[in-house]
Amino acid sequence: MSRRDFITLLGSSVAWPHPAYAQQSVRIRRVGVLIGTTENDPETKRRVDALKRGLSEAGWIEGRNIHLDFRFTGGDRERMLRFAKEVVDLAPDVVVVHSNDLLTALRQIDQVIPTVFAQVGDPVGSGFVDNLAHPGGNLTGFTTFESEIGGKWLQTLKEIAPSVTRGLVLLDPKIAANLSYMHAAERAASTIGVKVIGAPIQDASEFEHSIGSFGDGPTVGLIVLPSPMTGVNRERIIALAAQHRLPAIYAFRFFASSGGLISYGADTGDLYRRAASYVDRILKGAKPADLPVQQPTKFELVINHKTADALGLEIPPTLLTSADEVIE
Repeated sequence: MSRRDFITLLGSSVAWPHPAYAQQSVRIRRVGVLIGTTENDPETKRRVDALKRGLSEAGWIEGRNIHLDFRFTGGDRERMLRFAKEVVDLAPDVVVVHSNDLLTALRQIDQVIPTVFAQVGDPVGSGFVDNLAHPGGNLTGFTTFESEIGGKWLQTLKEIAPSVTRGLVLLDPKIAANLSYMHAAERAASTIGVKVIGAPIQDASEFEHSIGSFGDGPTVGLIVLPSPMTGVNRERIIALAAQHRLPAIYAFRFFASSGGLISYGADTGDLYRRAASYVDRILKGAKPADLPVQQPTKFELVINHKTADALGLEIPPTLLTSADEVIE
């Protein structure tokens, strides 16, 4: 090798750092993720995949420049405070949180770390943010809340089950959005000839009594409002509805895919994918107070044809044509 070639080779080794050194220079950002369902729930996987996909689209790759710390509470309120504290103790750059209950628990532990909520109902009525356009503080995110949807659920239930004259509404009274949905259902009830009765549920053990004591179909229907408790216990609720032959409507697709009659509500996967865009902006310097809370833009109507057949219901053509998915 000539002296000139040796000097050129030496210069190249100085100019280009070793790959391992270059990799170490990348700062790994930390994101805590609190989810109220169980880790092995198919819906949980859908949400996690949507969040990761959104982050990846923004250039954040797990293990390369971002680390995600997940905690799954499985609807257990005792775990909420404990897991919220665990996540805060990890000192993340951002926290992503699901559900009103989990956000309430997190706020008891910390009100400083930038936080993006991905599936919270009525964030203003719940006292989480000042208003949607200018949330203030360390919180912002994406809400599933649309108060008048409570009336839409009742009207849709009546459309698929015209004989229904009484509607039982399963609700969590500690969730402000549930109360708003209930009021909307009551307003709609007077115009369509249905009497609605709220069944406040404090514990999963109350489902059987509340549903069983209300009566059997076909004049009785069921509206199941969204909460971590109803989501985690959906198979039990769906089984009780089938046992009492109650036509039932739910807030999210995963209820219909689990055997529920019909669902109408925000696309949760879309909310988590969009939440990733706010995580990206915060990691790049944006403040949560300056990012407006966004409402759902994508709703899904899903009908379980097999369940309709089991209840002896004929699905109206108008519902079939407007459905985003019909499960056979």
